Amino acid sequence: MAQNLRNDKNVKFMLEAILKLETLDECYDFFEDLCTVTELRSMSQRIVVAKMLREKSVYNEIVAATGASTATISRVNRSLNYGCNGYDEIFKRMSEDKSEE
Repeated sequence: MAQNLRNDKNVKFMLEAILKLETLDECYDFFEDLCTVTELRSMSQRIVVAKMLREKSVYNEIVAATGASTATISRVNRSLNYGCNGYDEIFKRMSEDKSEE
């Protein structure tokens, strides 16, 4: 996250609130109250794009599967390569959760 966001008290408050969510239903309720349907779909699209990029899918496959623009795919790809490793941490934890089942 950009350093200026780490110092933003409103962003910190929101992220601390998200960390208090315990169930999928709580997440649905909170994010439906917090975000518009378009915002939720955009965020979910980006994480699916990131997953597909990590799985070595090509842009054409990602566009077909997600409807994401090539600009969005490029932006997500930049985050994967030069970002804060947030996507990779989530994918690692999700993978660990599946292996524990």
